[in-house]
Amino acid sequence: MAHQNSSGTATSLTRQGQSNSTGDVRALYLKLFSGEMFKGFQHNAIARDLIMKRTLKNGKSLQFIYTGRTTSEFHTPGKPILGNSDGAPPVAEKTITVDDLLISSAFLYEIDEVLAHYDLRSEISRKIGYALAEKYDRLAFRAITRGARSASPITKTNFVEPGGTQIRVGSTTNDSDAYVATNLVNAFYDAAAAFDEKGVSTDGRVAVLNARQYYELIQQVGENGLVNRDQQGTSRQKGNGIVEIAGIKIYKSMNIPFLGKYGTAYGGTTGVTAPTNTGSFVSVTPEDASGAQTGINNDYGTNTELGAKSCGLIFQREAAGMVEAIGPQVQVTKGDVSVIYQGDVILGRLAVGADYVNPSAACELYVGASAPSAF
Repeated sequence: MAHQNSSGTATSLTRQGQSNSTGDVRALYLKLFSGEMFKGFQHNAIARDLIMKRTLKNGKSLQFIYTGRTTSEFHTPGKPILGNSDGAPPVAEKTITVDDLLISSAFLYEIDEVLAHYDLRSEISRKIGYALAEKYDRLAFRAITRGARSASPITKTNFVEPGGTQIRVGSTTNDSDAYVATNLVNAFYDAAAAFDEKGVSTDGRVAVLNARQYYELIQQVGENGLVNRDQQGTSRQKGNGIVEIAGIKIYKSMNIPFLGKYGTAYGGTTGVTAPTNTGSFVSVTPEDASGAQTGINNDYGTNTELGAKSCGLIFQREAAGMVEAIGPQVQVTKGDVSVIYQGDVILGRLAVGADYVNPSAACELYVGASAPSAF
């Protein structure tokens, strides 16, 4: 495209959104948007790298095979070897189905984009990425919670396989036990011992706590010699798995079930003084995500089933699996649709499903006299 300068000479007009100065004048803007959405998702979805993730093609569900322990026996001379007489090892399956399409969208009116003094598309894209990441993590952590309360999938007669683990934090009935660093440290060592006893691999052991637990913990563990002295300062504060206790890397997230809420719960809980510097968005009651809900094909439990005493998760990557059929992906309207509405619908989408796989690799922390019930 060209225009006339002050001397009447034709000059080229550079359109920053065009690819090689031809075609759609917004083509490159859409790619920028996609990158911002992916960045927002990847920086906030911590569960994606902590559990097993499989890509599903041409199907609605994926099968995970669970193999139990086998035995050894002495050979009798002259007897043919045709496998153990007890039929070991026992095998079971866990099938994870993809839930319905998960979306987050916004309509961007063209005149608003023209008048805005900041990049609307980048801002909206990040928020869409955050929304999808939040849901992704919440489903994954609910699946791990369910696994920690479940028995082994192996039910063959005379074969006993370990199920999930639940560990009490503290010794009182106060919710404030969940915030005491000493209680948390003791629970970590108890969980590590339980995993060792159940034969769970030491590779990929992690914990996810709420933010206030994490910061309470790191104020103490450095002084107790539980943190590598090379990992201090900024790295220690970020909460990205730097701190380790008993070989378990610790992450923080606002998306774990915590005392009947997501993220954190303090106001009105026994023994906990609520701060005055927070908004209601910090403490959100988990929604009903049972299999009876529209769009959900796996059972992530109801708010009642999650309970009000869960206060952290410790697990190894085999505890749960996430099946991904779609993306994360970005879609944006164009052509006649954009003309009719004088703007674009910007859509981020996912098609995923999560469930526990190996219960013995999942551990739930809780406060109070009794452990939360299975669901």
